[in-house]
Amino acid sequence: MTLTQHDIDQEIAAEHAAYEKRVAEGAPVEHHPRRDYAPYRSSVLRHPKQPLVAIDVSKDPELVELSSPAFGERDITEIDNDLTRQHAGEPIGERITVSGRLLDRDGRPVRGQLVEIWQANSAGRYAHQREQHDAPLDPNFTGVGRTLTDAEGRYHFTTIQPGPYPWRNHLNAWRPAHIHFSVFGSAFTQRLVTQMYFPNDPLFPYDPILQSVTDDAARQRLVATYDHSLSVPEFSLGYHWDIVLDGPHATWIEEGR
Repeated sequence: MTLTQHDIDQEIAAEHAAYEKRVAEGAPVEHHPRRDYAPYRSSVLRHPKQPLVAIDVSKDPELVELSSPAFGERDITEIDNDLTRQHAGEPIGERITVSGRLLDRDGRPVRGQLVEIWQANSAGRYAHQREQHDAPLDPNFTGVGRTLTDAEGRYHFTTIQPGPYPWRNHLNAWRPAHIHFSVFGSAFTQRLVTQMYFPNDPLFPYDPILQSVTDDAARQRLVATYDHSLSVPEFSLGYHWDIVLDGPHATWIEEGR
């Protein structure tokens, strides 16, 4: 049986109603979605079902780092955060500037941390061998970048506005335009992954991944704001988006997805 958008809409509405009921009864606000959120079929199929494996670092402090990547400031180049200059030619699409701050739960900047992004091109296609969308590839756009936060916890990327794409979760399922973000702490095991969306996207109500964030305020924090001061004259439009690592205003994290 092929699920329709109507089926998914009903499931999402039921999930949101159940969440609102829990909050009304005194349950704490849920900042992150459940790993088995039913309307997001891939999550149900592949989320971890066993408890996390604890590592006793008191016995071997280096054990947790054995599978971690070697990384240092000199590994970042001047064009790693400019996805429009990584190839010989110009990528196709609307150029955008995305910037914001990486903050802790108390609003303090988190300095010198690795921030990575990956995204689809302007036609909604990823440069990945397992990509199934038949939209055109852009030979001048790989769609990946990285940078380090500065002394104020700020990151900065220049890239191309990504396009929406179909994802086969159900009949006529389309993902809103988004950019994936990966944030590292002081160790590889502190990696957090999330997604940034663009304002006023008409696909928001139909997307089970975004709607899996049942708290409305937490969901709104995933949407960037247009920032005219970040726009570059005759070059790019600017968007501002902060990432909060913990606490009541934490940015939604993709757990086990």
